[in-house]
Amino acid sequence: MSALTVSQDPEQSWDDLVQFWEEVEWPEGSKVEIIEGVVTVSPAPSYSHNVIAARIHRRLLSVIPDEWEVFQTLAIAVPSRLGMLVPDLVVAPVQEHVETDTHIPAALAELVIEVTSRSNARHDRVSKPAANATAGIPLYLLVDRWAPGVPTVTLYGEPKGDVYQVLSAVKFGDTITLPAPFDLTLDTSLFPAD
Repeated sequence: MSALTVSQDPEQSWDDLVQFWEEVEWPEGSKVEIIEGVVTVSPAPSYSHNVIAARIHRRLLSVIPDEWEVFQTLAIAVPSRLGMLVPDLVVAPVQEHVETDTHIPAALAELVIEVTSRSNARHDRVSKPAANATAGIPLYLLVDRWAPGVPTVTLYGEPKGDVYQVLSAVKFGDTITLPAPFDLTLDTSLFPAD
């Protein structure tokens, strides 16, 4: 199954988009995001996709401060890019009080990790990095299982406007290091490539 887009009125406000996103009963197990003002419904990720996310999650838990958490399925809001994104993993400080129970402002995130799926790889490569950079998220890790040629892992950082700098890029099988405050080396040979 591929991603489905839900047509919305182009004149609809951000608040109306968020309300629609929150209130519709979406198919169970699907991932529902607002990407550049368009509601996108994707199927549940594959087993291999989940293995990669789980392995990164486990490694991150060993290096983050106690007041931070690694979240799965937590939506991050980037209103200026009409984005309500649901990354595979988000590292952010735990908040004592949140305005809403459905999402946090993207600017609270310290690291966002996306593992591409065949149906939405373009969003993970183009739209989401632009939104995350706009929000000022310091690091964006893209695990691109469907990269042309061979699977790759790219670490983006130093956001300016809606653009990140590539800090490091490796093919599956190599190691990649997340800088401080993580100081974590990931062995991508542990990631299933299929």
